[in-house]
Amino acid sequence: MTIASYNVNGIRAALRKDLIKWLKQTRPDVVCFQEIKANPQQFDEKVFHDAGYPYCYWYPAEKKGYSGVGIISKTEPVGIEYGTGIEYMDSEGRNLRIDFSGISVMSLYLPSGTSDQRLEFKLKYMADFQQYIDLLKQTYPNLVICGDYNICHEAIDIHDPVRLKNTSGFLPVEREWLGKFMDSGFVDSFRKLHPAEVQYSWWSYRGRARERNKGWRLDYHLVSESLQEKINRAVILSEAKHSDHCPVLVDLDIAI
Repeated sequence: MTIASYNVNGIRAALRKDLIKWLKQTRPDVVCFQEIKANPQQFDEKVFHDAGYPYCYWYPAEKKGYSGVGIISKTEPVGIEYGTGIEYMDSEGRNLRIDFSGISVMSLYLPSGTSDQRLEFKLKYMADFQQYIDLLKQTYPNLVICGDYNICHEAIDIHDPVRLKNTSGFLPVEREWLGKFMDSGFVDSFRKLHPAEVQYSWWSYRGRARERNKGWRLDYHLVSESLQEKINRAVILSEAKHSDHCPVLVDLDIAI
């Protein structure tokens, strides 16, 4: 089972940049999208069906052109869960989960903390999300939480850890939360297989950051510890350029 996660920074824009061609070449079984910035009436879902993904699920934000997540799959899931049931989270369209026999896959788009108000919102979200997942694991113990966490966990995950230590996305409180979240029963699939590799998944559009590889690793597949021995491959696909992010991919020794 191969799962890709991709913050597309607008699914309509990504489609115009040959996202479908990339899908056909890469052929993951499941793709989790973040920041779709559209509702399904604003783009042609049939292009995904034609690419081999007949099962498509979208959870847009209430605010037009903002946030939103989606999941497409080659295989029909046995269950779909839109949101968390926590209203302030769900109004921004940040969580979508599909369930298969023995494994559940979530697309997550964690808020950024670009202002004091949004940082406060992000910290509340992180605390409430931890509680939500703690309960969810009791029913769905085999989880893969894919997405844009908007946090670099360690210094290796950001191009200038000294200068950016007081910037949201690399604040001590955010990094501590992500570490504790992993300690609650999850494995960073990329770091498990590549403990010392320097790779990023997001670059600013400013200052030729991508060209100069001045990036941040914000996108993760966090895999339940119960599944960690099934991780075959975890890669960051930096050659894909449909967004300011690039996709990340994990391959698990699981059949669905």
